[in-house]
Amino acid sequence: MDLSKIKKIYMIGIKGVGMTMLAQFLAGKGIEITGSDTEEKFMTDEVLKKAGIKVIEKFAANNVPNDVDLIIYSTAYNKDNNVEVAKALEGSKKVLTYAEALGEVFNEKYGIAVVGTHGKTTVSAWLGFVLEQAGLQPNVMVGARVPQFNGTSLVGTSDYLVAELDEYQNKLKHFQPQAVLLNNIEYDHPDFFSSKDEYKQVFIEFIKKIPKDGFLIANWDDPEIRSVANVNCKGKVITYALNEVADYVVYDIKQDGGKQYFKVHLTPNPSPSEGEGDNDNGNEELGDFSIQLAGKHNVANALAVIAACIELDVELVDIRKYLEDFKGTARRMEVMGEFRGATIIDDYAHHPTEIKATLEAVRQLYPNNKLRVVFHPHTFTRTKALLDDFAKSFSKADEVVVLDIYGSAREEHGGVSSEDLVNLIKHENTPLHQGYEGQAKTRKHENTEQRTAKYISTLGECEKYLRENVERGDVLLLMGAGDVFRIGENLVRE
Repeated sequence: MDLSKIKKIYMIGIKGVGMTMLAQFLAGKGIEITGSDTEEKFMTDEVLKKAGIKVIEKFAANNVPNDVDLIIYSTAYNKDNNVEVAKALEGSKKVLTYAEALGEVFNEKYGIAVVGTHGKTTVSAWLGFVLEQAGLQPNVMVGARVPQFNGTSLVGTSDYLVAELDEYQNKLKHFQPQAVLLNNIEYDHPDFFSSKDEYKQVFIEFIKKIPKDGFLIANWDDPEIRSVANVNCKGKVITYALNEVADYVVYDIKQDGGKQYFKVHLTPNPSPSEGEGDNDNGNEELGDFSIQLAGKHNVANALAVIAACIELDVELVDIRKYLEDFKGTARRMEVMGEFRGATIIDDYAHHPTEIKATLEAVRQLYPNNKLRVVFHPHTFTRTKALLDDFAKSFSKADEVVVLDIYGSAREEHGGVSSEDLVNLIKHENTPLHQGYEGQAKTRKHENTEQRTAKYISTLGECEKYLRENVERGDVLLLMGAGDVFRIGENLVRE
């Protein structure tokens, strides 16, 4: 796909996070972008508006322009459930799915893919930010709004393209990476992948495509990655870890004044590369680093960025400075404001591991505050497949409110309910935190039925409950991949 020959593109389902990311990037290349979606408001509306992209908030066959060079559609839709997709596929215009179009753009560049079950958004934005600030002029595409990008993407003059790539529906088959940052592999998307092995295989096939002169940045704390990286990657494998022996190891992690401080130790691979002499570089201390993002998972994310930047020849002094300057992305532990003296935080976590990591990070920042969590489960299939893990993931909270499941348009509804999750949370052996006001070590849960977990059906009912119960000093954490953040928007308006 020669972008220089494309003047107009129409995008069906443009409000999806990936579609918005691609739309803003293409608009930044000077292409006229228009699109359509439902009237429902999403977190992407603001990005599209700021980018000057016109969105028709309804689907109708006559929306599709006759003078466009390309039509791109979200795979949430097909010819059977969307009249615009049906018309596009029957017409003579070039039509691509979102993943196919993104793959065309990615494969024309020196593509640096950020993949894995968790952390893709933060790592891709962080790496893109450091490279941009260090003067490398990268192109960057991230699946969330990045305040320091003023949107979801950056258009640079170099051949580098850092992109967050999604494994769902095996979209990775459309991409030919030159370099990959692989954060973790943990079973997800059970509506598409029937087993853990099938899910894992997608990542195996992806890293097999890394060329000999490319590289893989691999999280060595993840046992699944350790089992597949070296045997499947033809390029250079660079490892990082908090707890395992690796090329880049972090230690002496401290929290102070809202920042995290740590040291990094580099242990080069003692095995010489083919055609080279012995590696006598020895070990190297890279010194002290600090970051604004909380949680040990973000220390690991930072370590991945450090390793990638060093491989791309960024000066260490620049890495250290710009790593610390990064402020994060939207919906990743994003402080929205206050409501009657309570702090409101929004987070995209929708998998048990993500919930645990976010709650631990919030507890790190607010060890003695009452922590109320509102969780909006995303998809019936994920909730059902990981129900027990979800129930065990809220132990750092003082109260958990579970909303009705936010179903996917691609799945059959049913088979599990939010009440099922609430009942499991109440009976989970690990008690809820109950640690505010210094009571963490003294309060016991002899009667598990008294744990504070409740089901509230809708956003409106939940907002009413919170208005009546949230107190000064509380921390209210809104979690989920749906629109639970709307509760926070309404509360902070006061």
